[in-house]
Amino acid sequence: VQLVESGGGLVQAGGSLRLSCAASGNTFSIKAMAWYRQTPGKQRELVAAITSGRGNTNYADSVKGRFAISRDNAKNTMYLQMNSLKPEDTAVYYCNAQDSWLQYWGQGTQVTVSS
Repeated sequence: VQLVESGGGLVQAGGSLRLSCAASGNTFSIKAMAWYRQTPGKQRELVAAITSGRGNTNYADSVKGRFAISRDNAKNTMYLQMNSLKPEDTAVYYCNAQDSWLQYWGQGTQVTVSS
């Protein structure tokens, strides 16, 4: 499975961005997908996740009510709609996919929120 993120950039506080993650390869094997983020010196943290079956979702407390994860199975693409962005949302955002054996990661996309 290969993952390619897009949609990052610079935005002012209170603004919005939408990240995309395009999956290719053995996408039929994917059980769940997720967005993680990481800032320098800190561990990578889960932002939001979505299952491939029912599309169940879960979110980090810090983004609940502001971010929304979704997927388009026909396009093999996952999205993260980020609203009401805060400076503390600044990070490199990574797409993640899991099958029964492995985890896969994208290259990351930078999101910078200015105050």
